[in-house]
Amino acid sequence: MGVGIRVPIGLMFTVFGAMLTVYGYMSNPAIYARSLGIDINSLWGIVLLIFGAIMLAWGARSHRRTASREQTGPASADRGQGNH
Repeated sequence: MGVGIRVPIGLMFTVFGAMLTVYGYMSNPAIYARSLGIDINSLWGIVLLIFGAIMLAWGARSHRRTASREQTGPASADRGQGNH
């Protein structure tokens, strides 16, 4: 099958999440005074990292499942379909 969309999306969100998290931790805490002292960059960076990791895991799982189906061949894929 073709390349899935989950892996590129996972990579993109993981990279952006890492950048935003690092920026949040390295930035001056005074810039968060308007947001009641909440480091929103770090928080959303972590959310993006988690989402990216989930997408990467989902894409890897799908890739492994597709690879195992291709190795077993089409005969095993027809089992249970009612084709006798």
